[in-house]
Amino acid sequence: MSLDVGAHLKAVRQMYGLSQRELAKRAGVTNGLISLIEQNRVSPSVSSLKKVLDGIPMVLADFFTLDLAGKPQVFFPAQELSDIGTASVELRLVGGRLAKRSMSILHERYAPNADTGEEMLTHAGEEGGVIVKGKIELTVGGESRVLGPGDAYYFKSSLPHRFRNTGREECEIVSASSPPTF
Repeated sequence: MSLDVGAHLKAVRQMYGLSQRELAKRAGVTNGLISLIEQNRVSPSVSSLKKVLDGIPMVLADFFTLDLAGKPQVFFPAQELSDIGTASVELRLVGGRLAKRSMSILHERYAPNADTGEEMLTHAGEEGGVIVKGKIELTVGGESRVLGPGDAYYFKSSLPHRFRNTGREECEIVSASSPPTF
């Protein structure tokens, strides 16, 4: 199967939010040339195509291997976030069905008096987060602190840790960990 260079260039240009004029200006060519290539009325030489792609910027290899048909999902409506938590701790995973994720992003909600369990958690990697509302007691490596809205944390996940909502209202956190734990 051969690549439709014109259609591919147009899709790449639009993906980067560039008009034909803007791409032509950046590449130092006429916008007429960009138009002719996109309409497949001109078959550009490798050097001409490279010059056009320099305006994006993108190398030839990336242009020819970029799979625009199999675009990965970028946006995730709230109802698509998988809940992997418990009855009192809601853990909503962003992009749970994406293959080869290199991190986990969670939207967490802890009911009053909820916690991650009596046992301290340990796993490979790092994690961090920001408290959006409420309060959470975070224990990491034997040190505890109560964090509130706007407070944040970041630590090596190999240190024993535990989360516990000691407040009277729900606690909401947005967190990330790498490598993915879920």
